[in-house]
Amino acid sequence: MTIEVDVAHRLGAFTLEVRFTSQGRLTAFFGPSGSGKTSLVNVIGGLIRPDRGRIAVDATTLTDTASGIFVPMHRRRIGYVFQEGRLFPHLTVRQNLMFGRWFTPPQERKVELETVLDLLGIGHLLHRRPGGLSGGEKQRVAIGRALLASPRLLLMDEPLAALDEERKAEILPFIERLRDEANIPIIYVSHSLAEVSRLANSVVVLHNGRVAAAGDPAEVLSRSELVPQDAVEEAGAVIEARISQHDIEFGLTMLQSNAGLLRAPYLDLPAGTIVRVRIRARDVMVANAPPLGLSALNVLAGKVIELRTSGESVAEVAIDCNGVKLWARLTRKSVETLGLKPELPVFAILKSVALDKGTLGKSPLSENLRGADLGVRLQDEGLARRLVQGNGGLP
Repeated sequence: MTIEVDVAHRLGAFTLEVRFTSQGRLTAFFGPSGSGKTSLVNVIGGLIRPDRGRIAVDATTLTDTASGIFVPMHRRRIGYVFQEGRLFPHLTVRQNLMFGRWFTPPQERKVELETVLDLLGIGHLLHRRPGGLSGGEKQRVAIGRALLASPRLLLMDEPLAALDEERKAEILPFIERLRDEANIPIIYVSHSLAEVSRLANSVVVLHNGRVAAAGDPAEVLSRSELVPQDAVEEAGAVIEARISQHDIEFGLTMLQSNAGLLRAPYLDLPAGTIVRVRIRARDVMVANAPPLGLSALNVLAGKVIELRTSGESVAEVAIDCNGVKLWARLTRKSVETLGLKPELPVFAILKSVALDKGTLGKSPLSENLRGADLGVRLQDEGLARRLVQGNGGLP
């Protein structure tokens, strides 16, 4: 699942000049408002014909100005999910879902209705109309409609922007399932660091119409200079961990990572599941000796590898914990008091409650495991359930 983009286009005073290649299941376009995210999506989707460039999805060329190739939008087989569901209010959910299928030639229809209903959990909504749905339900139906067109690529432009936090929490697990199981590459546009950290296999950071950075989320999103100013408080490290066990008595889940053991509020996922953990720099305390009599349950040994100032009073400290880079945001006074400097052994301290639902999510499946093709029913239902649960129960 390779997406290749190399385009340039002028929109009034704004110039879009972007080049990247991604092989991730979900590629996130991240950046502040006005950075060019939606314009780039419209170029990829065929809504805008670029002045110059080439776009290809899995070796299928959609645009190549040098060769005079420009596949019209309605022939690109690209699904589009907008900020609002944009459902037809006079049609039932079933009719809205099947609308996308009508425009796909029968020989190219690879996605079945029952599979989409199961994937998105919307089977019970079929006879209702959009006016009776919640915001999260509308978005799930909109995603289902896009999937039933059997797209070669799914574009999701700020799909959660119009939802409140409760509705976002409701729909995020379904997007994770879509990423892991649909076998359809996704381009996901967002200015939310929490969403991108949780969902993305790869990230393209845009700034003023150009690529500021691209690559693995753990590397790219740890760079505070790439994070929009209004999201700096959410910046930090992104790491992966495996659920080792649950402490039911105290409502905790144990996460084993390369950095060490982490205790988080209980996660309703089976042992063995790989999760992605976002550790915000503002939630990390630093000590130069093993702490005693402390309420925080997570203490990770490491060493300082980098120091940099952020404003007049704040410093950012990078800590290497067994090969995992964490960041701590401290006052410059604290840095001086602790005598922090590169190679100094320290302990990174993190409260368990800092690992809330906004910082935890199911990790993308390993790249060597392909998601189940939505057009093919898995005959081994036991295997299908284990894939959905992500419990590592593969042969």
